[in-house]
This record gives sequence, C-alpha cells and structure tokens, in this order.
Amino acid sequence: MFDLDRWREIFQSINKNKLRSVLSGFTVSFAILLFTLLFGVVNGLKNTFSESFVDDAANMISVRVSKTSKPYRGLQSGRRIQLKNKNFNHIRDSYEEDIQFLTARIYKNFNISYKNNQDNFDIRAVHPDHQFLEKTIINEGRYINQFDINQAAKVIVIGRLVKSDLFGERPALGKYVNVKGSTYKVVGVFSDDGGDFEERMSYIPVTTAQKLYGNNDYLSQINLGYNPDLSLDKAISFGNQLERDLKDKLDIHPDDQSALFVRNMAEANKGVGIIMIALLVIVWFVGSGTLIAGIIGISNIMIFSIKERTKEFGIRKALGAKPSSIVAMVVQETVLITSISGYIGLSLGIFILDQIGEGLEDYFIKDPSVSTSLVVGSTVLLILSGLLAGFIPAKKASKIKPIVALRAD
Repeated sequence: MFDLDRWREIFQSINKNKLRSVLSGFTVSFAILLFTLLFGVVNGLKNTFSESFVDDAANMISVRVSKTSKPYRGLQSGRRIQLKNKNFNHIRDSYEEDIQFLTARIYKNFNISYKNNQDNFDIRAVHPDHQFLEKTIINEGRYINQFDINQAAKVIVIGRLVKSDLFGERPALGKYVNVKGSTYKVVGVFSDDGGDFEERMSYIPVTTAQKLYGNNDYLSQINLGYNPDLSLDKAISFGNQLERDLKDKLDIHPDDQSALFVRNMAEANKGVGIIMIALLVIVWFVGSGTLIAGIIGISNIMIFSIKERTKEFGIRKALGAKPSSIVAMVVQETVLITSISGYIGLSLGIFILDQIGEGLEDYFIKDPSVSTSLVVGSTVLLILSGLLAGFIPAKKASKIKPIVALRAD
C-alpha cells in the first residue's frame, strides 16, 4: 500500500493516459454529484414539512365549531354551535386513556397597559396543558397552573414582544398590568418558535375569562394531544370517533361538514410520511441507478485499460512479478481515481446546494443539505465499487501466461 515505487508507477500510468483517467473520474463525479443533489432536495422538502409543524405539538387534535348547514333532530340549519365546559369535561372523562394533554381556548383581544405604555394584544384563555400543545417556551417565571384555574386568578403570562412593548428593558415579572379595566399580575414571560405573531400573545386562565368577560361557560376551541403511544392509524381512528361523538352531543347531522371541524395532526403526519417515503424511493431508485451507471462506466474503462496493458503485465510476470502485485497496482489506481472523483462530486454537490439553498425556499425547499452519514456511506460505497471495478479485470489479466500476453495485440 505504501510502496513508493508502486505509487510512482500509478501516477505515471495516470499521466500517460490522461483522457482515460479523466473519463473514469467524470463518470464517478457526475454520479455522486447527482446523488448528492437529489438527496439534498429531498432533505430540503423534509425540512419544510418539519418547520410547518414547529409551532404545535405533532400529536395535536383541535376542535372548532361554526354554523350548521343541515337540519337535524327537528333543529333548523344555520344554528350557531357553541362549545361549553360540559363538552370539555366529556372529552376529558370519556377518553382519558387516549389523551396526553387537554386544553380549551377562548380568544380575546383587549387593550393591555402598564403605566404610560399600552396597546391592543390578542389574548388566549387556556388550561395548563396548552403550554405543551403550543410548545410555549417559558423565559421567566411560570405558566398558567391548575391553582389559577381553580381560583379564577387574575394572572397573565405575556409574550416576549408584549414585554418589550410595555416594559422595554425593565423587568416584568411580578408587575401588574391593566387588561380591559382589570388588574392582572404578570407571572411569566414566554417565547415561541412560531415567530412574532405568537410572541405578541398573552395567556390567562380559562375560568378567569369566563367569569369576567361574559359570565358564561363558553369555549372558542378545544385542543388535545392524543396518546403518543397510538400509531398514526389508531390516532386517526380516535379523531374520527371523537368527531362522531361530538356531533351527536352537539346535535349536528353526521354528514354536516360545516358545523364541526376536527383537525388531526396524525392525518397530516401520515400524509407527509407517505410523500416522503415516495420521494425517498424515487430518489434511491434514480440515485442508485446513477451510481450503478458510474460503476459500470469506470468498470468498462478499466477493462479497456487493462486490455491495453496486457503486454505490460506479461513483461512484469516474465521478470518475476507476482500476480498479486499486478492486481494490487491496478486496484490502487482504480481506488485512487474513484476516491478523488467521488470527493470532487460530493464537494461540488454540497457547494451547489449551499449556493442555491436560499433561492429554493420559493419552491418550498428549505435548507437543502446531505447528512454526514450519507456522505460517508456514499464515499465508502464508491471506494468499494472502485475496488470491485479494478479487481475483477485485473485478477483476470494477472492469470494470463507471459507468453500469451506478449503475443497480444
């Protein structure tokens, strides 16, 4: 492997046959380049799908209501459906084993002020589990807890940008803000990967909103996280069962598609999974075909090269060279060309992905890249292929008798 004379002969052979070496390297480089670009694009699509779910738990199911479009049980169409605490309690009690998190939402938009600073902000009245479904990141203090719910406490958790608008660089924790004429204590400050819109939000207890702003038990929405141990198919089945159950409880026609909306992330996850599997199959098929074409290309070139050097091998054997030394020389040459060409193809592919990455975001391809394991795996596969491509014809050539090789044209 580290025989200096052998390496000198290898480089002399490459220098003597520049066109052959370039063609051999080109087939390999192009194969790896295309392979890298294809997988980079697929990873970019995967990143896009992942980012679209970054703001919510992957196992979330949301329940919203609107107006009915069909009469049912003697009730007219056009009725406004209203979720209430009893519906929340029914879900909690009936599906305890299938639920990981459960929260209601009430949407409000109020003026919030602190001293001379004020502005209108969106407010969500929620239960404690909302923190995990929304993936809220607590920077200071705490989130809404069960004690706040039980006591209908006037406490508020404000977003990072709400704090910036009202308090600037001053501390907000423990301070009191005015929310539509009522005083709330700031118990927490949060951030959210969903961006500025989410961070201009504030949270208060559900019971507080129901008591102060309507004196009723109305809810705007119910969100839950299904048991993560459920398979996607079982989670979808659970969501469908929940929808049928709620339609029955709310006197909604089973075929009414306008009155009740159940958005199940399991369905989205399954759809994304199917798309990604299909893309990976296509990419593996095309990429593998490209690699195989590259391997065949370099094999054909090496067969032709070895045929040209038949007399050379005959002379080497006549002078006492062992067949193993001939095979080793050809294999080293092939592996050298394959490794360098493969590295060039990988490097060029990664460079192209890096340069066009931002432009591809317009086509829903975010941060296209290839994983380290894929790069290493492709390189190892390439080197092994180079070994095979050089070994088989070299082994065959090394078995030719010197007298026969010297007579070859």
